[in-house]
Amino acid sequence: MKPKVGFYELTGCAGDMLNMLNCEDQLLSLFDVVEVKSFAMASSAHDEDTELDIAFVEGSVSTEENLHLLKRVREKSKILVAVGHCAIFGGVQISENNWEERLKKVYGDVNFIHTRPIPHEPLGMFVRVDAVIPGCPINKHQFLSAAGKLLLGTMPELYSFAVCAECKWKENECLLMKGKICLGPITRGGCGAICPTHNIPCIGCFGPVDEENVASEYKLLLEKGYSPEELRNRMKIFGGKVREVK
Repeated sequence: MKPKVGFYELTGCAGDMLNMLNCEDQLLSLFDVVEVKSFAMASSAHDEDTELDIAFVEGSVSTEENLHLLKRVREKSKILVAVGHCAIFGGVQISENNWEERLKKVYGDVNFIHTRPIPHEPLGMFVRVDAVIPGCPINKHQFLSAAGKLLLGTMPELYSFAVCAECKWKENECLLMKGKICLGPITRGGCGAICPTHNIPCIGCFGPVDEENVASEYKLLLEKGYSPEELRNRMKIFGGKVREVK
């Protein structure tokens, strides 16, 4: 029997799901060996009653409807994969704490009828997450690699080194030494240092590397002449938060 797989979107830009569809020929080969029960971006046909072997979920939880869907998917799935920065860490939408103030500024005193908004949170704040695919958005190679490992019965593992290692492999000139706010030293590798390779400072979209030394980088950038407020604003864009639900 083919493994049963589902793809689900919560609150986000849908960039992760779009990049999965961009796998094109490889996606057709993948769909030959799995049975897709739900993939709203690819097809209106869906079966929400069948138990799943693997569920891929992108986006953060920002409404009661999101939370209800997430819990339902968790209950019927053997493996739940958080896809992208919003699902893993909450995304840029949780970089500010004044949630109610920002909501009121946009919508005013509105009585939400269909679903009530709640503070943005990553999936792990509510359910157990078995595996993650980092990025904002992820790229198709990450997805294909992770999906392949899961179908073979192994869990995808994250790189334990920082983006700086990938920069050195590519012999890139260090942007920190050029006085730019690059978060490569405190960001998990795996992206191939795509931004620094194009002379664009890393903004941390893969999330924090293990044992990140934020204090050391903060001190270094202060010495470069940047203000504390400027550094905090840059570091919190993809700072996020994560908690593992047992």
